[in-house]
Amino acid sequence: MPLVAAALLLLQSGAGLSGRDRPELRAGLDTLYGGDFPAAAAYFATLAARDSADAAPVIFEAGAYIWWAAALQDDAYEAHRIDSLLGVAIARAAAQPPGTSREFWLATALGYRARQRDVEGHSWSAAKDGKAMRDAYARVLAADSACGDCYLGLGVYQYGLGSAGALARLVAKLVGLGSGDAARGIGYLRRAAREGDLSKVEAAWVLAAALIREAARDPAGRAALEREARGHVARLADRYPQNPVFQRFLREVPDPPP
Repeated sequence: MPLVAAALLLLQSGAGLSGRDRPELRAGLDTLYGGDFPAAAAYFATLAARDSADAAPVIFEAGAYIWWAAALQDDAYEAHRIDSLLGVAIARAAAQPPGTSREFWLATALGYRARQRDVEGHSWSAAKDGKAMRDAYARVLAADSACGDCYLGLGVYQYGLGSAGALARLVAKLVGLGSGDAARGIGYLRRAAREGDLSKVEAAWVLAAALIREAARDPAGRAALEREARGHVARLADRYPQNPVFQRFLREVPDPPP
């Protein structure tokens, strides 16, 4: 069934937090992670046009362009479009009635925008979005402790602050971002990769990147960390063999000796 036709048939469920409640999002994400970034972007654009109040497809349309940029190794690719989409997604989420669904999608949109602003060199704006994301996910977890998808954004937040340099950590404390904990962040990413639903693939990918960064800082543990990172990406590549980002990682990170 063509992807757009599938969208029209599947767009019947509510705005729950689980991919089981949003099969149309799962279908698009499978296309995205499968490496067909243009088709995924078009698919999510169709979903977003059919429901002008739904933030989720707008977030993932931006995500398709982010992955597309990663495949091209060009952070500037469609940057203005990504910024615009995330602004729309945040506005849509913020306009929803109070509740965990509103907080979850608002947090997710803010997390994507924090990442994009950081890539574009806007560290202060990224920090503000990151703090707002953290607070929104905390509100979701206070109401629903089983939200595995929440731990992706929280893991990135904790790891980013915990692994920053001393000056950056001091500034983070002064502006109210907290201190962060790299080990806790990796633990959160592992949890999202294990227990997440819509976030499972993204969490495994981000976890692998964090483990490679840790491997570079830990000569004694380097082989084990690289082996774990490669294992996560190898499993992703087995499931999505046409994704060029996963294939490039496997080429660039050699399989360490046992």
